[in-house]
Amino acid sequence: QVQLVESGGGLVQAGASLRLSCAASGRTFSRLTMGWFRQAPGKQREFVAAVSRSGGRTSYADSVKGRFTISRDNAENTVYLQMNNLKPEDTAVYYCAGQILNTDYAPSGGFGSWGQGTQVTVSS
Repeated sequence: QVQLVESGGGLVQAGASLRLSCAASGRTFSRLTMGWFRQAPGKQREFVAAVSRSGGRTSYADSVKGRFTISRDNAENTVYLQMNNLKPEDTAVYYCAGQILNTDYAPSGGFGSWGQGTQVTVSS
């Protein structure tokens, strides 16, 4: 079972940028499809972005397209979420997630391993 630890959250003003990191333990990171999800107070957890095992394929929620970028460094067992032009509606707890797929694909669901989350708060 892989362990995932997020970092990089914080309190920023609208329009600012943050980069979240998710460090994975174990030797299976390069086999994992990775994703970021978020959950705002009173709302269900929602998909944000995903990256394939190789890093060659990505997918995004419509609400973050053009502002957020997901990437990974398989040598460092880390996945990143660069968040630019943050908006108050991006305020949420952000979770890193992973799953093993046999294809180099970046789906929005099916993730089974989760981190503990990191808080992102965007003030207006």
